[in-house]
Amino acid sequence: MSIVEKMLTEMFVRLLNIEISPRVMEKLVPVIEGVTEKIHGTLDLDTVQGQNTFRALICSMVAHGWGLGMHPDNNPETNNDGKALEVKVCKDILVPMETLKSIRYVKKDQYGRVKKALFEPDQNARIWSQIDGMLEQLAKEKWQDD
Repeated sequence: MSIVEKMLTEMFVRLLNIEISPRVMEKLVPVIEGVTEKIHGTLDLDTVQGQNTFRALICSMVAHGWGLGMHPDNNPETNNDGKALEVKVCKDILVPMETLKSIRYVKKDQYGRVKKALFEPDQNARIWSQIDGMLEQLAKEKWQDD
């Protein structure tokens, strides 16, 4: 068993609590290997170009997965134990901490998925914005050249 097969098996068991069939494994391994070859030693995530390249690779992974039938309309409903399938993913690794701190309201649909999220700047940014507005108003009223 290759390292990619081990990783895929572990990810599916840990995140989805399901075992993937050898037929699906045969299709997934070349996709993972292909992405690994493309980013090997050439991707610098500190640059915008590197970040965009990484995003493009991830999008291609999602597209390949979708093509393999790995999408919401084609997932098993239960895990190996017969319980309803629950994906455990820590979403805070996908969003900067400043963005998470600025969430003020989340509206979910009937399935618990986020339908709408409202963000606000942090308290300091809002206060500075109000102070700047007051100073601008005072400048117009008191220091107007006639």
